[in-house]
Amino acid sequence: MTDEGPHAGIALARRLRALREECWPGLRITQAQLCAAFGVSVPLISSWESARTPKIPPMERIKSYAAFFATERSMEGVTPRMLTLRELTDAERSEFDQLYTELKRLRVAALVGQGAVHASAEDKRATFSEGPWHFDDGMPITIICSQLPDSQRAKIPYADPNTPDYIDLYRYSDLDSLFELHGHLRAANPLSLVTLRSIEELNADDLTTHIVLLGGVDWNRITASFLDRLELPVRQVSDWAGEKGPYFEVAEVDGTRRYHATLDQDQTLLEDVAFFYRGPNVDNVQCTVSICNGMYARGVYGAVRALTDARFRERNSGYLRRRFAGADAYCMLMRVRVEGRIALTPDWTIDAARLHEWPESLDES
Repeated sequence: MTDEGPHAGIALARRLRALREECWPGLRITQAQLCAAFGVSVPLISSWESARTPKIPPMERIKSYAAFFATERSMEGVTPRMLTLRELTDAERSEFDQLYTELKRLRVAALVGQGAVHASAEDKRATFSEGPWHFDDGMPITIICSQLPDSQRAKIPYADPNTPDYIDLYRYSDLDSLFELHGHLRAANPLSLVTLRSIEELNADDLTTHIVLLGGVDWNRITASFLDRLELPVRQVSDWAGEKGPYFEVAEVDGTRRYHATLDQDQTLLEDVAFFYRGPNVDNVQCTVSICNGMYARGVYGAVRALTDARFRERNSGYLRRRFAGADAYCMLMRVRVEGRIALTPDWTIDAARLHEWPESLDES
């Protein structure tokens, strides 16, 4: 039997029951024990496992199943319980990721099989509450975007404050990235204040929130400042007069390596090099700093879209969790392919898309 069409709900129900009865050899979980861990009733568990008329669990319970059966430690102690994701070991977190992905796929198929082609509000919220752009502490988030120099702003008709049709956002570069990320951060963090700041507007409080830096060292001195203080093996070099132009330089064991964007003979951008970093905020370690950067604007956009694009964000977030599990800070250089005016979202599960990762493999002992 496939998990598509009218039988999809039964496929999900059977999988949930199999997890309860067969997940751990020699240990059969009762519905009552699962109810104690989930805080729901036995009839509700029964309805989700029914082979005749299965009910489809909400996304919150799909996540509960994945978390509970990711580790046998859920059954330690007098009362069964769900461990938080932060309590899971690296191996258990990997098991959670696999289970969660599988159960979500079965749930979507079940919804489609029942004709529920439109996701509920709960489902839509759940898609944003996962991944690096969700901060579960409710702390404020400040986007610090590169600002256009006066010489560039002077060329834009509505960037002059004295113009009746003045548009304030024309102060910023990387508007595609800013528009994309601001909306995603608001959706993923409905309880957090998300603020946009230019360099000239910053105050001390802004720099002790969750910080998201958009744009490179040329026009965003806060990006340059953080990169200097973080002492990463990657640095951005603004060699615009050089033969190949600006580049990212990576310190490797056998020397340094440079990564340049690719342009054709007409100076059309074919492939940009982008950078993503996540780590503790050096001015408030309870918050984070994230950097989305590129040689050009479409590289910045590619770094942003890697974790906001609905087709790739779950896949790329899963890669980050597996690859950098246990790391307090990490960064990645990536390729961003450009087709005409379009920057394609990088797929981090493809080896060729990743140019450099730090720290080096955490799997090696």
